[in-house]
Amino acid sequence: MAGSVREVRVVVKAGARRERLQEGEKGGLAIEVKEPAQDGRANDRVRELIAERYGVPLKSVRIVAGHTRARKRLEVELPAPLEAP
Repeated sequence: MAGSVREVRVVVKAGARRERLQEGEKGGLAIEVKEPAQDGRANDRVRELIAERYGVPLKSVRIVAGHTRARKRLEVELPAPLEAP
């Protein structure tokens, strides 16, 4: 059985003093990362944090909208649940 895809909406603050990931408005996430918004560094860190949160490999997280904006939409490929024998 194939896994599912979850859409995750985030608001990102790049160049923060400390990293933070918390529930945001309307079920989204508010993420603060230390990396600057240059050369995709903040986006890379956001993907890493989302992968950690959902327990999936980095390749399962992709930004589908908002590459150059604070508001982003990501897709996370979740693994299929294990079936009982």
